[in-house]
Amino acid sequence: MPYEIKKVFASLPQVERGVSKIIGGDPKGNNFLYTNGKCVILRNIDDHSRFVNCVRFSPDGNRFATASADGQIYIYDGKTGEKVCALGGSKAHDGGIYAVSWSPDSTHLLSASGDKTSKIWDVNVNSVVSVFPMGTTVLDQQLGCLWQKDHLLSVSLSGYINYLDRNNPSKPLRVIKGHSKSIQCLTVHKNGGKSYIYSGSHDGHINYWDSETGENDSFAGKGHTNQVSRMTVDESGQLISCSMDDTVRYTNLTLRDYSGQAVVKLDVQPKCVAVGPGGYAVVVCIGQIVLLKDQRKCFSIDSPGYEPEVVAVHPGGDTVAVGGADGSVRLYSILGTTLKDEGKLLEAKGPVTDVAYSHDGAFLAVCDASKVVTVFSVADGYSENNVFYGHHAKIVCLAWSPDNEHFASGGMDMMVYVWTLSDPETRVKIQDAHRLHHVSSLAWLDEHTLVTTSHDASVKEWTITY
Repeated sequence: MPYEIKKVFASLPQVERGVSKIIGGDPKGNNFLYTNGKCVILRNIDDHSRFVNCVRFSPDGNRFATASADGQIYIYDGKTGEKVCALGGSKAHDGGIYAVSWSPDSTHLLSASGDKTSKIWDVNVNSVVSVFPMGTTVLDQQLGCLWQKDHLLSVSLSGYINYLDRNNPSKPLRVIKGHSKSIQCLTVHKNGGKSYIYSGSHDGHINYWDSETGENDSFAGKGHTNQVSRMTVDESGQLISCSMDDTVRYTNLTLRDYSGQAVVKLDVQPKCVAVGPGGYAVVVCIGQIVLLKDQRKCFSIDSPGYEPEVVAVHPGGDTVAVGGADGSVRLYSILGTTLKDEGKLLEAKGPVTDVAYSHDGAFLAVCDASKVVTVFSVADGYSENNVFYGHHAKIVCLAWSPDNEHFASGGMDMMVYVWTLSDPETRVKIQDAHRLHHVSSLAWLDEHTLVTTSHDASVKEWTITY
């Protein structure tokens, strides 16, 4: 095969405040007391004062536990249904309890609560063995838990999955982080000899991933408050991101901390950002094109006469290509602190959805809503070099390989194509690259490693062979 899946950095659970999130199931298999809805109602158990979030039989079947929004956990005899005890006396937790999970030997119980803690209970003596404080913010509420052999897991409202440490309850052994909302964009960058993937999601979060291990985390501090629409890295190693919160942020990729970093407030909502050498960045907004120089707004084109959608800056730093909803690409020159319209239009086959210059600046690729990629030759006055057909739906993203001979496109058809510049018929087709949603962004780690992302909130690495 010309391609194979290399890694999948999976999405986190979808979470909602006040709704229990349970990992795993009862070891009794089909004998789930809570799945048929009869475990409480059939035995007329009405001890809880609020709704019951979870019911679990012990593995040996001798007892079952119920957990409720009233903060109580009750233990019942598994055969008679008679109440045995209330864990913790008057209350097991100070907040609602969303999940419980039994130990394999049926002697202990793990609970997860909205009071931002998880607890281990010795059921035989009705006492707390360990308390795991998971944080102080709303996002640290615990919505799910699982006791699987020697592993204890909990799920936070943030979507993070925590590996609990019985020997050190104050700090998890490991925290699996990622996105729980759709990812809109990504970019890649080498930092300290390692290649990292940076992804931005619908809820404003930006995560960074070690491309080899999949270990990831989010930036520290308060960042974007709305969808991250586009990201790129400039020559000084800063991540430049634009968001639906009407800002462009410059974040140092060594510090990975929003605090003290530059924020440019825009007049209207940005859609796309591209960078060039010399501290330049061009932002395409709703009905506006903005030129930034050294993290400051220095020029804008208001009401350009068409709706700009996407932008790319030539690697030489002198030319800007702006794709419009009218199906044309317009070229501008950067002259000091201004943009000059060169009066040259490049015609795509439909509304332009992305533009990208090859790394050597020799070609400009343009994709559109009519399922076509058109490549223009820069040296030949932006004459049409070739046209690439194959997608079955709107194409939404483009990225050039470092070899400047191949480029990738992703579309609403959930497919990714890797094209050969000199021969449109020589291509690698990745069908159902993301099965649940369309491909929203892609980038190259090296000549044979492609990274894709989607609204399914996952990031995938692909090994490409020609």
